[in-house]
Amino acid sequence: MTLLSVRDLSLSVGPAPILSEVSFDMAEGEVFGLVGESGSGKSMTALALMGLLPGNARVTGAARFGAIDLLAQGEGAMTRLRGRDIGMIFQEPMTALNPMKTIGDQVAETLLIHRAASRGAAREAAREKLDRVGLPGDRFPLSLYPHELSGGQRQRVAIAMAIALRPKLLIADEPTTALDVTTQAQILDLLGGLVRHEGLALMLITHDLAVVAGMAERLAVMQRGRIVEAGGTEALFRAPSQDYTRRLLAASGHRPARAARTAGQHSAPLLHVEDAVREYILPRPSALAPHPRLRAVDGVSFSIGAGESLGLVGESGCGKSTLTRAILGLDPLQGGSIRLGGSTVAVGRIMPAALRARMQAVFQDPYGSFNPRHSVGRLVSEPFHLTGRPPDADDRIAAALEEVGLAAADRHRYIHEFSGGQRQRIAIARALIIRPDLIVLDEAVSALDVRVRAQVLDLLARLQESHGMAYLFISHDLSVVRALTDRVLVMQSGRIVEAGPTERVFASPDHPYTRRLIAATPTIPAAWKEAAHAD
Repeated sequence: MTLLSVRDLSLSVGPAPILSEVSFDMAEGEVFGLVGESGSGKSMTALALMGLLPGNARVTGAARFGAIDLLAQGEGAMTRLRGRDIGMIFQEPMTALNPMKTIGDQVAETLLIHRAASRGAAREAAREKLDRVGLPGDRFPLSLYPHELSGGQRQRVAIAMAIALRPKLLIADEPTTALDVTTQAQILDLLGGLVRHEGLALMLITHDLAVVAGMAERLAVMQRGRIVEAGGTEALFRAPSQDYTRRLLAASGHRPARAARTAGQHSAPLLHVEDAVREYILPRPSALAPHPRLRAVDGVSFSIGAGESLGLVGESGCGKSTLTRAILGLDPLQGGSIRLGGSTVAVGRIMPAALRARMQAVFQDPYGSFNPRHSVGRLVSEPFHLTGRPPDADDRIAAALEEVGLAAADRHRYIHEFSGGQRQRIAIARALIIRPDLIVLDEAVSALDVRVRAQVLDLLARLQESHGMAYLFISHDLSVVRALTDRVLVMQSGRIVEAGPTERVFASPDHPYTRRLIAATPTIPAAWKEAAHAD
C-alpha cells in the first residue's frame, strides 16, 4: 500500500529555483533510495516533506502521507506529525543533538511532547529505545552527554530519538557519511532491522551508491532539482537509461591513473615515525574510556619515502587523527620520535618555520578550516607566513588556483561562494603554494559526492606526478585509499596491526581486523557493474 505519494513538487527559495516537478511514491515497509550529487536537491526534498523550509521558500505540488497533504499543513499540524508519524535522522548527529542535554532527556523529549507521558515513564521508554539501537544501560547511562560518545554512538542516539514513537516513515539524510566502515555497517544493519521488525518505511538519502545497492529496493536519481531516472535498484544499476546515472556509477568505482610504484623506488625516508606514544589524562572515566589515562597512539613506527603515497586506515577512535596531529607538530609525544628529512618534529617554537613549511595539511571540512571573512587569495597565501611573502606572491596565488582547476579571478571571492568540491580544491591550492615535501590529507574527500570525489582524486594524482610530493592519506573510505596509495597501514586501538603494499593488503589481508574492515565496506555487486559496462 502506498504510504507517501509526491507529485510535481517544486520549490524556490527567494528567486532561486531548487526543485522542479519532483514525483515519486513510497510503499509501507519499503526502503527507497534518493541519490545524486551535492546540490541536486535530495536534502531539500526531505526538508520540504518535513515542513522545515526557510521563511522565504515557496513550494507547490502535493505530497500525500496517507490521507494528509503535507504541503498544505500549518506549523501546528506538522509539529504533531514530526516524530510521531515521520522521523528524521540528519547527517551530523553532533549538530542535531543538544550538547547541553543528556542523551536520556533528548530521547525522552519526544515522548513527553507527543504522549504527555510522566517523566519517569518517558525515561523508561528512552532506556528501552537506546537499548534497541545498541546502547545498553550498563555502558551508556541516560546521564551521558553527546560529547562523551563517538560519532557512531551519537548517530545511534539520533536514531533512538527518531524511532521513539515508532513512526511510519523514517527519513535518513546521509546517516553514515562521516562514519568509518564498520560503524557504517552497524548503522545500516540497525536501520535495516528497524524496517524488518518495526514495519516502518525508510527513505535513504545518500551520495554513496554502494550503500544504496545494499539497502534500497527502489531508487530515484536526482540532478539539478529533478528526478532524471527511477526504478528498481538492481535493474537501474544494471541498465541505467540516463548518461548522468552512468557517470555517477562510473565515478563510484573510479581509480585515478597513477604510475606504478614499489617501496624500493623511493629514496631515504622523508618522514620517519619511531615508537610514537601519545597519551591523554582524562578528567573522569567515560563509556569510551573507563580508565583515567588513554593511550591513543601506542608505539607506532613507519616511514614515508619522498614522492610516496601512504594510506592510514582504521575505525573512528583508533588513533589516526591523534597521530596526524603529532606528525604536524600540533600535539606532543610522551615517547618515541618523529623526524622529517632528518629534523625532529616538535610542538611550539621548538619546531622552526622552515621545517613546518615542508609539511602542509588538507582537512575533511574545508569550510571549517577557512576564515570566512578573508578572500580566497588571502586564504591561499596563508602558508607564506612560514617562508616570507615572495615578490611574485600574486602570480603564485593565481597559478595555484589555476593548477587546481579554478580561475585566477577567484582569488577575489569568498569561501561561501564556492561548492564543497571547489572549497576542497582551494584547500589543496593552499597546501600546494609553498611546494611542501609532504601533504597530510585527513579525510580530505569523505564529505564529497562520488563525481566530485573522483575529480579531486584525479587532481591529487596529477599534482603528485607533477611535483613529486609525498602524501599521507588518512581515511575511513577504503576504496579511496586503495585508489590513491602505494602502501597502507591499518591501525587498531593505537597500534599498527598490518602494513604492506596497498594491493597486497586489500587482496590478501593477514590480520583479522583488516579482514573485518574490508568485509564491512559496502560494494556494488560485480555482476551489476559488468552488466552496466557491457550495456
